[in-house]
Amino acid sequence: MSKRGRIFLWANLCVALVFTLLQRAEGAESPAPRKIRAGYTSISGNMTPLWAAKEGGYLKKHGLDAELISMPSGNEGMNALIAGELQFLAIAGSTTATAAVGGAEVVALATTIDRLVTSLIVGPAIQKPEDLKGKSVGISRFGTSIDTAARLAIQHYGLEPVKDVAITQIGAMSSILAALRGDRIQGAILSYPSITQARREGFRELLDIASLGMPYASTGITVRRALAQQDRALAANYVKAIVEAIARLKKDKAFGLEVMSKYLRTTDKAVLQETYEVSVVKYLKKTPLPTPEAFQSVLEELAGRNPKAKDQDPRRFFDDSFVRELDKSGFIDSLYR
Repeated sequence: MSKRGRIFLWANLCVALVFTLLQRAEGAESPAPRKIRAGYTSISGNMTPLWAAKEGGYLKKHGLDAELISMPSGNEGMNALIAGELQFLAIAGSTTATAAVGGAEVVALATTIDRLVTSLIVGPAIQKPEDLKGKSVGISRFGTSIDTAARLAIQHYGLEPVKDVAITQIGAMSSILAALRGDRIQGAILSYPSITQARREGFRELLDIASLGMPYASTGITVRRALAQQDRALAANYVKAIVEAIARLKKDKAFGLEVMSKYLRTTDKAVLQETYEVSVVKYLKKTPLPTPEAFQSVLEELAGRNPKAKDQDPRRFFDDSFVRELDKSGFIDSLYR
């Protein structure tokens, strides 16, 4: 072989080697996405961050191939999480605390909304708060944030839940609203967009529960404690995806409305607009830190039904290290520049 031929062969071998090394490096930097199942527990504006994380590609960006699962209520969602059928759950802090007090090893990693963004909506039989006595208020399921909201609203008017005002389990928001229409209940605890729909049909908002200003771990991210401890990278990537989705929702209204339209299954502009303004602009937290104050309110309400909740340390029910790390690193601030 001539000298020129040997040089040409050597050059080709070098190119092939470099190409192979680049392929291996690329493969090392891009591992196969982790398959996860993430549940959400209501068809309401409070669930938008998870939907946006999926639709905006943020879960995929952080190496997660996510299947989103709609659960009928927080109780069913929590049961699925405990059973290992889900890895992550968008759910109320009250349901998380109830399960943990009962012995389940679950923990909240974030609180995306720290107010009970619900309203007590009433039919024509209720003209003033005292008219609630002897009547029935509809909720989704006992032990959920909707149940909590009902009890707080009833107590706000000096009445006693169950004794003075019946609390009736019904199911999904759409079913609660249907029961109100049929006068099977005289009051209902609704979230957005059902509040907007109820007002449009002539029902009256007796109490905006969020306006009471009480810090409350309303909606957030809950996992099994073992996952948070043993698969920290997975949990951190999930939280990061949700935080990025929140920033996108805050900055890109058109995207937010599009996501809500898909998952709320409506094209009604007025419904979508009000849901976005309340669930994203007004109450969605940029830095979704869980706090002792928000979980203390959960425990105080829960203690009335379960004495085991009394005198519990609220810090037992959340792990704020994931959000704190993102905040301290400047990651969250960078999303809003």
